[in-house]
Amino acid sequence: MAQQCEALGYDGLYVADHFMDNLPVGEPTSTPYLEATAELAALAAVTSTIELGTLVASATYRHPAVMANWAATLDQISGGRAVLGLGAGWQENEHNYYGIELGSISERVDRFGEYVEVVSSLLRNPSTTFDGEYYQLHDAPCDPHPVQSPLPILLGVKGTKRTMAIAAKFADRWNAWTSVDDFIGLSAVLDQHCENVNRDPLSILRTTQAFTFLSTDEARLEKHRGGAPGRPVIVGTPNEVVEQIAQYRDAGCAELIIPGFTLGGYGQALETIQLFAEEVAPHLK
Repeated sequence: MAQQCEALGYDGLYVADHFMDNLPVGEPTSTPYLEATAELAALAAVTSTIELGTLVASATYRHPAVMANWAATLDQISGGRAVLGLGAGWQENEHNYYGIELGSISERVDRFGEYVEVVSSLLRNPSTTFDGEYYQLHDAPCDPHPVQSPLPILLGVKGTKRTMAIAAKFADRWNAWTSVDDFIGLSAVLDQHCENVNRDPLSILRTTQAFTFLSTDEARLEKHRGGAPGRPVIVGTPNEVVEQIAQYRDAGCAELIIPGFTLGGYGQALETIQLFAEEVAPHLK
């Protein structure tokens, strides 16, 4: 699928950082998940142009120094195609089953702020010394450094008070699941946080994703036209999808990420990504 996306001219491919289905603690999970960092390294070795990133790696699963060194290594393997997407962590069953501390929302945000600062420093400075509540580093290197200068850090956040303030300080890219109206509102919040820290808001690339159902077969589309509770949805024929995505573009969205699990089974997914590349993307770039 990654190689097909690359051949069709897609700009990037992201991998979710999860180990199991998001189900209530105690319910058995059934869907297998490849570990994200190993999967991306493998994809880097068999592709040559497409960007490769995490959407998003949880700050709870790996020490920030480990994360930074992995990201730099991925950038070396890929020849400068890595995107490091980071988030504060949220999926309760994974943390419960593996005995990984998740913490309260306040604790997660505190830890995330330190995490992003440490990762950013390691990727962009010769060495890092940091004395925080959660992390302490002493003249720590990250060698070799990434090929890209800087390697883009994407923060998947939508907390209007604290996590988006972290994005205003450290993010090269910002991401959240949004409808067009949500995107406009949250983007304005990010602009205000940038103003608070004297940063040009245009220096942060804005990205989003929505459930995407594309087909020329109305029978496939009919069941999705009612939307998905709690999730933004793009649904329709190529012309309809162009119109819907254009609203995001006109609102300042630079990148739309299409969730692979909304594309159908493997064969159908290959057909859909080709249809999107041929009938939708040319009208939006």
